[in-house]
Amino acid sequence: MNKEERLLYQQRNRKENNNAYTKKYEKTVNGYLMRMYRNMKSRITGVNKKKAHLYVGKELLLKEEFYEWAKCSPMFMVLWDKYVSSGYEQKQAPTVDRKNSDVGYRLDNMEWVSHSVNSKRGAQSRHGIQLQ
Repeated sequence: MNKEERLLYQQRNRKENNNAYTKKYEKTVNGYLMRMYRNMKSRITGVNKKKAHLYVGKELLLKEEFYEWAKCSPMFMVLWDKYVSSGYEQKQAPTVDRKNSDVGYRLDNMEWVSHSVNSKRGAQSRHGIQLQ
C-alpha cells in the first residue's frame, strides 16, 4: 500500500468508527501532547486563520523539546492527574500558557496551567478586567 492509499484507508476507517481510536489515543499522555503540539504548530503556521495575527511568525520549539519539557514537568503531571480524575473535563485539561503573548512557544516563555485558568487569563488580557 503506497502513502496515498494508506491515507485514504485511514480516513475511511476514522469515518467508519467515528475517530474512536484517535479519541482513545488522545486520552493518553503521548496522544494529548501530540495533539497539543499539532495545535501549537497550526497557530504558528497560520492554519488557524481566525487568530493568525496573534501567532504567525512566532517561535515554536522543536517537537522533541516540547515532549521532554512536558514529561519532565511536575506541574504537567499534577494537572494531567486532575484532568484524568475529573473524567476529562475540558476546564481541567493541562494547557500551555505563553507568559508573554508577544513571544512564541519557547521554554522560557511557557508554563502549564489548567484550561480554565488559561481562558480566564485570555479574557482578562483581551478586556482588561480582573476575574475572580
